[in-house]
Amino acid sequence: MSAIKHSEERLMKVLLAPVISEKATMVAEQREQIMFKVLPDATKPEIKAAVELLFKVEVESVQTVNREGKVKRSGRFVGRRNHTKRAYVCLKPGQEINFVEEAK
Repeated sequence: MSAIKHSEERLMKVLLAPVISEKATMVAEQREQIMFKVLPDATKPEIKAAVELLFKVEVESVQTVNREGKVKRSGRFVGRRNHTKRAYVCLKPGQEINFVEEAK
């Protein structure tokens, strides 16, 4: 397992939260992928190892997306939201993550 190469402490911090949105559920149904918010400096091998360690499943592939924060204004002040990174994790056939049971 690839979890041995990375420190367990780091792997616990890599995944920030699962993304639950219309797009995430559509991707989950059509392509059998799960979407996670991850640390901006997380690498694909780290994300794979973290998912395998935390959820006890086998990961087939990982794709990542860097999202730029939106420019927002409050009165005359212009600011920007933080940049985020998302990971699309594809599980091997027969593998499944059920967030409802994991939360209990």
